[in-house]
Amino acid sequence: MEWLTVPFEATFVQRALWGGILVSTICAPAGTWVVLRGMAFLGDAMSHGLLPGVALAALLGGNLMVGAVASAVVMTAGVTALGRTPRLSQDTGIGLLFVGMLSLGVIIVSRSQSFAVDLTGLLFGDVLAVRQQDLLVLAVASLAALVVSVLGHRAFLALAFDERKAHTLGLRPRLAHAVLLGLLGLAIVASFHIVGTLLVLGLLIAPPAAALPWARSVRGVMALAALLGATATFGGLLLSWHLSTAAGATVAALAVSLFFLSHVLSGLRSRRARPAPAPVLEVN
Repeated sequence: MEWLTVPFEATFVQRALWGGILVSTICAPAGTWVVLRGMAFLGDAMSHGLLPGVALAALLGGNLMVGAVASAVVMTAGVTALGRTPRLSQDTGIGLLFVGMLSLGVIIVSRSQSFAVDLTGLLFGDVLAVRQQDLLVLAVASLAALVVSVLGHRAFLALAFDERKAHTLGLRPRLAHAVLLGLLGLAIVASFHIVGTLLVLGLLIAPPAAALPWARSVRGVMALAALLGATATFGGLLLSWHLSTAAGATVAALAVSLFFLSHVLSGLRSRRARPAPAPVLEVN
């Protein structure tokens, strides 16, 4: 059993584990709504949209988290504004923001003397470099994500299943959508320095998608997604230690692998259970 425990005797691996667990609890609620509403492309665009702010902060010697927050605010405002343009589809607006922000980020990074190193760090992160103060920031972000999820649950739920009904019930769907974008931005900002902007979708999308066939309620999907994200973090760090692979990429790859495993097992269960109906996600 030493192979299972030895990696986590190192302090930096312990911090990486706790960081990954906290990121999983942040990504679970946001990722659940992203999966339920089919917003994966938006999540991808927002994760790449962080690059200009983070790159500019790195170039100026500032705080990377502040730069990421600034970019997230710009992306959220841009998506919200373009979503209200009647002659422009939401996908087109998101795509334009995606390309524009990513291009701007690469231009800023190219001004640095260490282009390759900086770009690699920004895109792929470094989960093993998590510091004690990073854990504190992640804990606060996790608490904020929980509060927003609880307070906005009814509005998010109505928005996900019937936007017109949400408007009829006076739940202000446009405001709910903007808050949901903020929750998504929070999850991405909190996660990018753990697994990087390119791999953040691994913890944002894969765990909720893997949990969906097994949970009977939205809250159940969130809880199971957080557990699967933590499992991917533990297993990814363990594998990266023994196989000498990139830790963040290994965590993300394992999260995606759990998704495929979940759906294979779900398919086998459905075949054995026929003609019993598949579980129905309860609206609560």
